[in-house]
Amino acid sequence: MNKIKVLLAEDEASLGMIVTESLESRDFTVFHAVDGEEALQIYQQEKPDILVLDVMMPKKDGFTLAKEIREENKQIPIIFLTAKSQTSDVLEGFNHGGNDYLKKPFSMEELIVRIKALLNRVELKQNVESLKIGNYTFNHTKQILTFNQEEVNLTHREAQLLFYLIEKKNEILDRTFILNKLWGNDDFFNARSMDVFISKLRKKLKKDENVQIINVRGFGYKLLC
Repeated sequence: MNKIKVLLAEDEASLGMIVTESLESRDFTVFHAVDGEEALQIYQQEKPDILVLDVMMPKKDGFTLAKEIREENKQIPIIFLTAKSQTSDVLEGFNHGGNDYLKKPFSMEELIVRIKALLNRVELKQNVESLKIGNYTFNHTKQILTFNQEEVNLTHREAQLLFYLIEKKNEILDRTFILNKLWGNDDFFNARSMDVFISKLRKKLKKDENVQIINVRGFGYKLLC
């Protein structure tokens, strides 16, 4: 089985070494760059499976690097590393094509979980034509939910929300993550809007009693099926 190739762009030498050694000890192949220009060169040469990019780097920052790579590759997963005080980086990161973010300091276990989750998401999207939810079939590309040959059209946001629920099926979908990802921030009004979309999805999935979207108070939602 081929090793997962990770491009790590991190200019802080000690952190870069720790992350590299930790990932390699878990059977990842890691290419470590110390600035944005070196990271772009490695990306073009090695074609990694996933990018882990520090936001603040010399020569080319993480946002600029991600934007350039996104122009030619829409699919590769990107995780941004941000300083704890840089809360604005979270939203800007998503706007520049990021899929996830980690605030420093972070644990290696959390980074590895997020890497694997994003790679699983890429694999899931490749088979998105026939996603099963109980007795429903969900076509994410066409935004159609089918039950016994009866089709229901979903809005773009409903389809995106359902996709993330399916990806975390029988696990908790983090409320803050999905609000930042689909609504842009996790303020009170967006949270109420998301609750409305969850209610709409529940109605559209009610024909199969074995399919449920439950609230996990204080954490998020869980799709059970």
